[in-house]
Amino acid sequence: MKITMYLQPTAVIEELKATTKEAVLEELASVLPHTGRNGDWEKMVKVLMAREKLGSTGIGDGIAIPHGKISGLDHLMIAFGRSKKGVDYNAMDGKPVYLFFLLMAPEDSPGQHLKVLARISRLLKDEAVRKKLIGAKSTAELYRVIAEKDEES
Repeated sequence: MKITMYLQPTAVIEELKATTKEAVLEELASVLPHTGRNGDWEKMVKVLMAREKLGSTGIGDGIAIPHGKISGLDHLMIAFGRSKKGVDYNAMDGKPVYLFFLLMAPEDSPGQHLKVLARISRLLKDEAVRKKLIGAKSTAELYRVIAEKDEES
């Protein structure tokens, strides 16, 4: 199961404008494909914020993987965003978050949802990949770094 099956280049944000957790979630959700047609991004943000109240999805090392399930969604969707300045995201290590993978899944897809979360985690465990993502000079380069690492695994 490849990340690039669910991450479209148009859902990659080179530089997030958001400076707060909720604003990051709003910005990432707004670029998901078809959010106007078969998914309400405002509803997505509410689901994501409810998940954050259970515990931060900021996992440390400058990474956050906000995720949630929502009814009415017909397929899993991923957005990626980078903040060069970093966002105070209440991460587990107390440090700012620079790299964000947002994952929204249909309510009835537990196995698929967990497999993709695990794949994203493995990709970001690689310090060299994190450095390439931080240093990427364009949206296309960000997507290419993700796609190349995705093909290796």
